[in-house]
Amino acid sequence: MDEQDEILNDFLVECSEGLGKLDQDFVVLEKETTNTALIGSIFRTIHTIKGTCGFLGLPKLENVAHGAENVLSKMRDGKMAVTPESITVLLEAVDNIKEIMGHIGQKRKEPEKNYDFIRQKLDALLNGNTPLPTAVSPAEVADKTVSASPEVRAGEPVAVSPPVPQFKPDLPREEPVAPASEKGHSVVESSIRVNIDILDKLMNLVGELVLARNQLVQRVRERDDTIYAGSAQRLNLVTTELQDAVMKTRMQPIKNVWDKFPRVVRDLAKSQGKEVDLVMEGADTELDRTLLEAIKDPLTHIVRNTVDHGIESSEVRKERGKPAKGTLHLKAYHGGGQIIVEIRDDGGGINVEKVKKKAVEKGLITQEKGDSLSEREALDLIFLPGLSTAEKVTNVSGRGVGMDVVKTNIEKIGGTLEISSQSGKGMTLGITIPLTLAIIPALMITSKGESFAIPQSSLIELVMVDETVGQKIEMIHNREFLRLRGSLLSLVRLDRLFKLKGEKEFSVIGSGLSENVTNIVVLGNEECRFGLIVDEVNDSQEIVVKPLSNYLKSLHVFAGATILGNGRVSLILDAAGISQEGIKQQHSSPQAEVVSKEEISNLDPERERQSLLTFTFNGEDRFAMPLPVVTRLEEFDLSRVEKMAGGEVIQYRGTLLHLVRLEQSFGRVNSIKSSEKLSVIVFSEEKRSIGLVVGGILDIIEEEVVIYPPTSDLTGIIGSVVVGGKTTELLDVFQILDKLHPEWFKDHLKNRENMEYSILHVDDSLFFRRMVKPHLEMWGYRVAWAANPVEALNFMETNKIDLIITDIEMPEMTGFELAGRVTGNPKLRDIPIVALSALNSESDFEKGRTSGFSDFLIKYDREALLATLQRILAGRVVHA
Repeated sequence: MDEQDEILNDFLVECSEGLGKLDQDFVVLEKETTNTALIGSIFRTIHTIKGTCGFLGLPKLENVAHGAENVLSKMRDGKMAVTPESITVLLEAVDNIKEIMGHIGQKRKEPEKNYDFIRQKLDALLNGNTPLPTAVSPAEVADKTVSASPEVRAGEPVAVSPPVPQFKPDLPREEPVAPASEKGHSVVESSIRVNIDILDKLMNLVGELVLARNQLVQRVRERDDTIYAGSAQRLNLVTTELQDAVMKTRMQPIKNVWDKFPRVVRDLAKSQGKEVDLVMEGADTELDRTLLEAIKDPLTHIVRNTVDHGIESSEVRKERGKPAKGTLHLKAYHGGGQIIVEIRDDGGGINVEKVKKKAVEKGLITQEKGDSLSEREALDLIFLPGLSTAEKVTNVSGRGVGMDVVKTNIEKIGGTLEISSQSGKGMTLGITIPLTLAIIPALMITSKGESFAIPQSSLIELVMVDETVGQKIEMIHNREFLRLRGSLLSLVRLDRLFKLKGEKEFSVIGSGLSENVTNIVVLGNEECRFGLIVDEVNDSQEIVVKPLSNYLKSLHVFAGATILGNGRVSLILDAAGISQEGIKQQHSSPQAEVVSKEEISNLDPERERQSLLTFTFNGEDRFAMPLPVVTRLEEFDLSRVEKMAGGEVIQYRGTLLHLVRLEQSFGRVNSIKSSEKLSVIVFSEEKRSIGLVVGGILDIIEEEVVIYPPTSDLTGIIGSVVVGGKTTELLDVFQILDKLHPEWFKDHLKNRENMEYSILHVDDSLFFRRMVKPHLEMWGYRVAWAANPVEALNFMETNKIDLIITDIEMPEMTGFELAGRVTGNPKLRDIPIVALSALNSESDFEKGRTSGFSDFLIKYDREALLATLQRILAGRVVHA
């Protein structure tokens, strides 16, 4: 790296510190329009950027910064009023400055984009010449600004950059002397800037040191070696202190995330004509920077949702007897070795009945299920994929994507999310997350000779059940429970869950305990608890968390791995995953086994994150299908089924719903005992519906799945996946329906002879390619696929095709870029291109229209895809 690059890096890092505060500073300035010290601080940040641009040769950045500086200079001198309109323009200028600097950081040059438009807005604002509405004279304002605006502010660490001789402040002022720290160093001398990569490496080294410490201490303890005991103890203390010191270097205040929320709330409230006060408490609460990054997007989504959904307009609030201005309260604090973040508003709360109605309409739950839900259970429905209560789709909400992802991301880092609501009074959403993920305290337990670690954040208490004194475990409906302080505690046996085959170990010597004692580790939280039965409870120790390999990440019962003092690897248990898997296993048959680590490690999977509906036919098998293709889930009384010449039907929503039974396709016998209810998955297309009769609905899951080739050539089975640790057959239900009920597709099939067009499907998702190809072939098209745009372009060099279907978000080259390459090639430019993507914002559609796409469709919308293909290909010459 040459000197110029070093100067540029220092410039970007130093300016980013000031830019990070500007959003919040401008929001405060909008309320405190005569805060001259704040105006001066903002002015200096912009002024520093503008001044250095000339030296570094960044004319676009200098142009925007200079325009903003001119406006701020007039405000500082009392010649221009601070108004909401002027703040909006200045915030837009800051956004453009960030955009330019971000591009410079990545590409080492300014973007090609022209930024004259924002300079024109700033200049127009500058020419307004509106006087500042205050009794303070311009001279007094200038004096106060200078006195309150030292280039080096006391109390703040300032990084020292290489000298830039060409840069001189427009307003020379006397430099104040920085106060000395407690150790005699100035604030500047006691602060340095360290690369994040170095801190991460240091953290990893400390983790390895902790492992070595654990091994040494255990060896000394086992040998009862008094000679080395003192040295081992000293090493233990030093390692602990070093670990604490390094952890502190990674700790950052949550305000680093919260600082952008005043701007987010201000802009969103203004766009919706609302008044919202943001109150932040505990902004100095610190947590590990990796966790801070992980919660940034979920918190932003929650804050935006609260302003958009939760807080009413001023008119509605007045009608309800509330203050016109709503309040959004953010609070962060430490509790029980964890961080608790509360988001509370005084809006209208969540309409539970509306949520249940939407969930039923979306087919996420049945009407009967919705009627039986408690208020608490109904609130949790907002975390279901695809559920939204928004009246219309906007750039903020209404797409049915969001809170499920928020919950998933929080749980990924070992956190929990709880929600409570009072109708008409507001909602509170609580997030609990660990302080760090790198080194955590854990309880070590043993089952059948295998050692496991349980994070202490999941631990509630330890219980011993001694049968010799009358204590016992009870069986209720084939499930084990313990009566603990008047409540039933559901139990899960770890050896049965993991199918451990070793001998039970019992090594509590001289304790007076016997094998009649059962050890139970109570996990979860006060509202949702369960007991894990283990052979032995060992000691507590600090463990270094190591991530699982990609092959094991689908097993949600594990949160990671660690290396013990004896050098063995121990898996870290995930309490939430254990609870779900244990309950599922108690309800499933013995044949539904957890996939072993050895089985998974020998496979070569491709991972996809999908929303899946899982169900069973005979209680021993497991099937899955993409949730978006499902219209509704229903349960019907057997008495409603009528026999006709064409098969079984049910009178349903003003029409006849034809029923198709899965055993007709697979030739399997339904071994589920007959009941009074019939589980049916309903599919609809072109105002027609058909129902697939199954043995029972298991779950709706959104997770990364492992996709394997099909193990049989049966129609409709397109592969296998591992869902919740269990092998599951992946179905293309429309192939099955086409086989069993071909007349349902007669409108699509009648033109097969005339539909010999060749289509190229481009998608990096093997899962989706396997889903789309059978549908296209069923409609009569010849289909080839490509895993990426480069492969597609190479294919088209030697093959003739009539239409391209492509995804948008793909690595190396996007669908937009592929469209540009095709339309720019004289040999290919006449080929129609259809986007089939999960992106659905208006900006995506607009970009698609201008990028050469013939149409822009949403994935899983089969009707729209078929209609689009028929419309575009009608009359085109078929390539032989």
